[in-house]
Amino acid sequence: MQTIEKSHDMPATPEAQIGVTGLGVMGRNLARNFARHGFATALHNRTTARTQEAVRQFGHEGTFVPGETAQEFVTSLDRPRKIVVMVNAGPATDAVIDEFAPLLEPGDMLIDGGNAHFKDTRRREANLRESGIGFVGMGVSGGEEGALNGPSIMPGGSAQSYKDLGPMLETIAATVDGTACCTHVGPDGAGHFVKMVHNGIEYADMQLIAEAYDLLRHAAGYQPAQIAEVFKTWNAGRLDSYLIQITAEVLAHTDGVTGRPFVDIVLDQAEQKGTGRWTVQDALDLGVPVSGIAEAVFARSLSGHAGLRAAARHLPGPGRQPTGDDAFADKVEQALYASKLVSYAQGWNMIASGSAEYGWDIDLGTMAVIWRGGCIIRAKFLDRIRAAYAADPALPTLLADPDFGREVADAQDAWREVVATAIRAGVPAPGFSAALAYYDALRAPRLPAALVQGLRDYFGAHTYRRGDRDGTFHTLWAQDRSEVSR
Repeated sequence: MQTIEKSHDMPATPEAQIGVTGLGVMGRNLARNFARHGFATALHNRTTARTQEAVRQFGHEGTFVPGETAQEFVTSLDRPRKIVVMVNAGPATDAVIDEFAPLLEPGDMLIDGGNAHFKDTRRREANLRESGIGFVGMGVSGGEEGALNGPSIMPGGSAQSYKDLGPMLETIAATVDGTACCTHVGPDGAGHFVKMVHNGIEYADMQLIAEAYDLLRHAAGYQPAQIAEVFKTWNAGRLDSYLIQITAEVLAHTDGVTGRPFVDIVLDQAEQKGTGRWTVQDALDLGVPVSGIAEAVFARSLSGHAGLRAAARHLPGPGRQPTGDDAFADKVEQALYASKLVSYAQGWNMIASGSAEYGWDIDLGTMAVIWRGGCIIRAKFLDRIRAAYAADPALPTLLADPDFGREVADAQDAWREVVATAIRAGVPAPGFSAALAYYDALRAPRLPAALVQGLRDYFGAHTYRRGDRDGTFHTLWAQDRSEVSR
């Protein structure tokens, strides 16, 4: 294959089918993915040296068209021009849009492949639409390996934009059973919204896995190498997933310097880039309970408060006596599976609520299809989620699906025992506990929210509704306690 060396004396003729600006690891790997699939790919970076280095290292992989300036880069692209922007979310993305939009024409499009907040994407799409330029907020999951070898891709934007861009994206995406892990999610910010929720589910998934490890380590007395073998066994069953697979590998790894288990060397302070936090914030705005995701975000936050933790380390606990129960690992597997189902159910409920709020008409079953490969939360049971929504597109929650509901019911005794064991042993398990509380709240015939509403009416005259007749009411608490309609 060839690299087309640009010079300022060359005629301004289009030579590339797609362009990538922002050649960090993700941008560079995405560009290589396009080129490897036969698409002539224009390259641009604010620092020209990075463009030149990418061509030098990877020019043999396909046809690259380097552009030193924004104008040169844009000129090298076929119409309608397609420019993938791979820079940091926020002001950096706005700066790139401001630089390139004046160089584009109606029908051209800018594709934001970063982790932008979906409300920013909605704003940008609306602004560029006025000048006829398409703006696509494109979620990309799979990390640097996925970007190179086939990610899960979640593009939003107009139907016309996807008509022009979709075939290329489907070509470079991961495939499962011959189906590309890419679809048109919906208008304006829909793609970035579902990517945000994907990341929120990812946070919950990782927290639950970490709690399972912690329980096996400190409640059952297993060593990391033993726990690695347990996770390998789990990965051969219904928990088969990318995250379970790599958990086994991390736990089996030995530190080359000390000879100790790798997991004992890593500082126990989890970091985050913000998408999980966005998920919780936007769930609050939508009024959607995502307690499993929220607990995962808060657990990361708490882990990072080293001073707070140090100040509380003297507080007494119950004393940890390992159970020594070989059956305990099986109970943890059941608790992990049930809690995982709850987290995914919460994520899908949020997607449904966001879709209704913003008029996106997102196909919930298709989200499971495109997350079966390439992305971080890819898992065996995603195909069953697809099947659940195929059987009932109006499914109110995954827990109402007969098969999933039966599995959670079958797991609940072990699930409760695991949570009780965690409490008795003083092992924090906020993810397991929150998932179980959510399950119990959903199935409860009545919730104590009735008392909460009564208290709100008492101190703030916030009114209440009755279960036996229509209308809104207030009790005259400071007077004769008679009831009046409001």
